[in-house]
Amino acid sequence: MARYDFASDNTAPAAPEAMAALLAANTGFASGYGTDAVSARAADLVRALLDADAEVRFVASGTAANAISLAALCRPFEAVLAHEHAHICTDETGAPGLFGHGLGLVGLPGASGRIDPASLAAPLAAPDVSHRQPVAALSLTNATEYGTVYSAAALSELIAPVKARGYGVHLDGARLANAAVHGFDLKAIQGLGVDILVLGGTKAGMPPTEAVVIFDRALARRFDARLKQGGQLPSKGRFYAAPFIGMLEDGAMFHHAAHANAMATRLAGMMPFSVRHPVEANAVFVEMDDARLAALQADGWFVYRFLDGSVRFMCSWATTEAAVEEMAAALRRIA
Repeated sequence: MARYDFASDNTAPAAPEAMAALLAANTGFASGYGTDAVSARAADLVRALLDADAEVRFVASGTAANAISLAALCRPFEAVLAHEHAHICTDETGAPGLFGHGLGLVGLPGASGRIDPASLAAPLAAPDVSHRQPVAALSLTNATEYGTVYSAAALSELIAPVKARGYGVHLDGARLANAAVHGFDLKAIQGLGVDILVLGGTKAGMPPTEAVVIFDRALARRFDARLKQGGQLPSKGRFYAAPFIGMLEDGAMFHHAAHANAMATRLAGMMPFSVRHPVEANAVFVEMDDARLAALQADGWFVYRFLDGSVRFMCSWATTEAAVEEMAAALRRIA
């Protein structure tokens, strides 16, 4: 039977703190569509975490959260700049274009998932012409698809020229907790000029839920209508909000993220294959040929080849030291 311990942080169970909060919310009657006391409490915790007076909504899907957020920043004939391997460009099946009624994506290069600041110059300077979609927003990811972490200064370098032109900024924080325990300051986000943040819950150890944080309150107007049209305004909204209470009230989200990062560092230290990207969050990417990958899979471990050709090993809140030892032993057998 295949083991999925290192396939993705999506394969892990939900953390006990998240499930306890979910069960606690399952009492009595409450108003619907996110207007309940549980959702209000969860939103307050998110605002406190970010030290920001922002609008907060809880949705079921990171893909929908990203796509609906980008649709709020762009008109259908405009485009979003993002790293060429960003999730919105490679793993969301055109959802930004669907929810944005045709908005485009422009992929930019950069080592280990971080956009090269120099690559912004050409698309930002391009003249508006009627035959291509002009830039209207920038999408960033922290931690990146390759498990690296932007500093606040590095994000500022990318955001400043975009905001100088009056464009919007979206931050995909599916693994923001992992970036935070690496040293990224969450309270810096609003001051950097981010308009909309997607704060990841699912990959952080919750049942399916993400928080959409709208720093620019002008964008919040009719945002619930966008969510409703996109099937992301759940009638029993308290069940999407409650896990954030369990994970934020006593810091469990970051305790678990620190553990996931530590397990990735431990695995990287035992890795008999060359590690391709810096291990700064909860992912390890290695050089491995097809024969050895097939041998590892035949040994019962499900991992796969990533966008850049490396093989990804993803740790989660639930990754155990014993599992890391078992994986390291399996890797030594095939190396």
